Amino acid sequence: MRLDKFLKVSRVIKRRPLAKELSDEGRVKVNGRTAKAGTDLAVGDEVEIRFGRKVLTFEVLELGAHAKKEDAERMYKVLKEEKIESETDFL
Repeated sequence: MRLDKFLKVSRVIKRRPLAKELSDEGRVKVNGRTAKAGTDLAVGDEVEIRFGRKVLTFEVLELGAHAKKEDAERMYKVLKEEKIESETDFL
């Protein structure tokens, strides 16, 4: 499944265009490598997203084209959520 679609379906990011934009800006990493919106995800992949001064790291647990709101959180497991001091800490 494409990274941008997973982020939307799992409700990590509410809109797919925003997921694509964050990916294209280099603010998303999959398994430690910068990822584009079209990067294919697999179960077990580790995804890291920088939202401003916050970094969210999670593991992909399941893939699905659709998910109800209450089921979306089962698609991933948050590994860590941290605040960063400066923009260069992420790079």
